[in-house]
Amino acid sequence: MPKMNRIPILIVFFSFLFILHTVNSLEAEAKSSLVTFLGKLSNNNGQLDPVWNSTSDPCLDQWKGVTCHTHQTVKSINLTRFDLSGSFDVTSLCNDQSLASSLSVLILDGNNIGGDISDDIAKCKHLTRLQLSGNQISGIVSGSLSMLNNLKRLDISYNKFSGNLPDLSRISGLILFLAQYNKLTGNIPTFHFSNLEQFNVSYNDFSGPAPDTKGRFPDCYLGNPKLCGDQLANKCPPSNSSSENKKSKKFSKNQILMYSGYAVLAIVLIIFIIYKLLKRKKTEQKAAAVNKVASIDDNIDKPIVASTDQYKTVETRSEISFVSGDQSAMVSTSLVVLTSPEVNGLSFEDLLRAPAELLGRGMHSSLYKIMLENGMVLVVKRVKNWAISSSEFKHRMQRLDQVKHPNVLSVLAFYSSQQEKLLVYEYQQNGSLLGLLHGAEMGQAFDWSSRLGIAASIAEALAFMHEELSDDGIAHGNLKSSNIFLNKNMEPCISEYGLNMMENNQGSSSLIVNDGFKGTTGVGSSSAFKADIYGFGVILLELLTGRLVQNDGVEELTRWVHSVVLEEWTAEVFDKSLISEGASEARMVNLLQVAIKCVNSSPETRPTIKQVAVMINTLREEEETSLISQA
Repeated sequence: MPKMNRIPILIVFFSFLFILHTVNSLEAEAKSSLVTFLGKLSNNNGQLDPVWNSTSDPCLDQWKGVTCHTHQTVKSINLTRFDLSGSFDVTSLCNDQSLASSLSVLILDGNNIGGDISDDIAKCKHLTRLQLSGNQISGIVSGSLSMLNNLKRLDISYNKFSGNLPDLSRISGLILFLAQYNKLTGNIPTFHFSNLEQFNVSYNDFSGPAPDTKGRFPDCYLGNPKLCGDQLANKCPPSNSSSENKKSKKFSKNQILMYSGYAVLAIVLIIFIIYKLLKRKKTEQKAAAVNKVASIDDNIDKPIVASTDQYKTVETRSEISFVSGDQSAMVSTSLVVLTSPEVNGLSFEDLLRAPAELLGRGMHSSLYKIMLENGMVLVVKRVKNWAISSSEFKHRMQRLDQVKHPNVLSVLAFYSSQQEKLLVYEYQQNGSLLGLLHGAEMGQAFDWSSRLGIAASIAEALAFMHEELSDDGIAHGNLKSSNIFLNKNMEPCISEYGLNMMENNQGSSSLIVNDGFKGTTGVGSSSAFKADIYGFGVILLELLTGRLVQNDGVEELTRWVHSVVLEEWTAEVFDKSLISEGASEARMVNLLQVAIKCVNSSPETRPTIKQVAVMINTLREEEETSLISQA
């Protein structure tokens, strides 16, 4: 071949290599913008993955938290709970045309990021998910968000946003909007509630009429005392225009006669009602005089009036009782404080004086959030009519206090009388596993590794408690995702260990009602420990399927899982968000097999929680090894 022909061939070959490299790597400008964005999130302190720098490629080198489209453009940034404490600089991200046109998912949940939302967010017009929950982002919520027409999920909850909320009604496809626990003010704009699957704006400072959600989101407006509406306790006053129209009407003679007749009838009716009420009052006074001779238990209910508007939003008084009569001198010492330095010196009077917010109420129990004068926030569970003696109750509490585990929420103090018991816990602001999984609390999806880690931590803690308290016969008694709380480090903590059994014995709540042995789970019964295994198995199914278990839905969930597995459609069981993130199907199937063993209808064939913990820890080690090899 002549030399003249060889040179063009070499040029074509090297040109092809250059083009191939260009196609399979991110543009230098886009990479630089991404490095700037990630650097500001971490204050440029090097705490992020060491390969996140301008000398490597986000797509080819698989940066942690960054997912790409066929190694060319960035599709997703998910930095959930990366312990970031820098600033949210969306300008450096969205001003880059390449990143703005490809980025569809931006999740920064559970960090400590500050800053605000710049108007430049509108340039990232392909975003479908923007989740910033659990940070320190402040300022006004940018109206430019309304220009993100493709947005499906917007979560700005648990931040420090202030000012008015922009009108987001232009985003017709929005299915999730969460903005609870901020400092937002003004009126709540209109949303397409028929499309929304999750909506929550509670614990802000909104005012005016609340949009009608048709009862779909019953707790979405809590903690906004200035709101009014038909679905709230605070009804809106009639509009001025309506009143003026009524005043401007001219009445005919017939109308005057008709209304006069109504007035006479009303007066007669009022006189009759007053007469009946006076007669009834006299009867009640006589009955009270007779019944005042004795009291069953020298306890009466004393309301605690909330002194701040913050707590008047839910309930303006609590119903924690106090000792009366000749026992009043014992008030300050009636609260038994266990070995906890956090509440040293706490007295019953402290609880009486503190503002109380009702968090929930069952058939025999109520749950209150208490804020002490020193700023400490506690939760008080009040249970009436436990059929257990004070001495037995005290012994149980002291025994539980001797068994400590970092993933088990300890009782800080307790009070016992014949008619009621009080249990004092430290308040967990990150809510429950139920809320985290289904969006009621944090409103954030969490990945497969996090779910597996939570499952392993719960199993280890439960195994420890079972081993330590097996001789005492003390199981949990009512293990479920709503009894698993998340501490400040987002680690799971089992709540109310060993206490639900006593309450369940009184019928106040069913103990794994579909477990096949309801009523057999008393103190000291081995079935109680087997019931804990069943409850943990249901939690595993919730983590794997993402399905919500409410009321008597436990049997429905387990039956559905069994039916799908029998039909050999196992992949249909798993939460679609886990599938989309590329979680290991093999490890999910192995965890599903563990869950199915736990919810076996025969208690005797279920594994021990220690065996379960070993199996889950093995899966977690495999997951960690896999992640390291991919890094």
